[in-house]
Amino acid sequence: MDFTFNLKEIATVTMVLFAVIDVIGSIPVIITLRQKAGEIDALKASLVSFAIMVVFLFAGESILSLIGLTTKDFAIAGSFVIFFVALEMILGIRLYKDEVPATASVVPLAFPLIAGTGTLTTLLSIRAQYGMLSILIAIAINVVIVFIVLKNVKHIERFLGVGGIAILRKVFGIILLAIAVKIFRTNSGI
Repeated sequence: MDFTFNLKEIATVTMVLFAVIDVIGSIPVIITLRQKAGEIDALKASLVSFAIMVVFLFAGESILSLIGLTTKDFAIAGSFVIFFVALEMILGIRLYKDEVPATASVVPLAFPLIAGTGTLTTLLSIRAQYGMLSILIAIAINVVIVFIVLKNVKHIERFLGVGGIAILRKVFGIILLAIAVKIFRTNSGI
């Protein structure tokens, strides 16, 4: 494992992870979850997503193979969760029912929204190309960005207003649905 400090690698991996995590594009989903669950614990969601990414970076393939799964199986399962979240956004219905709304900070926010199958699969892919220290620093930078967005979601919601949120929710619901289909199609061989 390479633990050398390389600023260019850190910047590259940070950008790749930022694009895959897409916390800015997930703002409508985060607002929807906040409206359903009440409060979102930004620190908890950030720390859980950080832990998931780091554990998966080091042990992801081993954990999956231990239980007889491939990365593709994992990605397809995650695509279903993303698919249902997208349906909720587009149709304005509630499929995800949890009697303990406090868990929304973990599921579906930390996983699969922040540390989702795309992010985890990307981590496995970039592990072969970049140094471990660069990847770990990039994960930390992205988690800080996620924390800042989650902490300020009330202000973002106020800025967008009810109409803006409704429009964004539908538009990003369609985009999220397309992402779910793409993840499924890419990993199922269809």
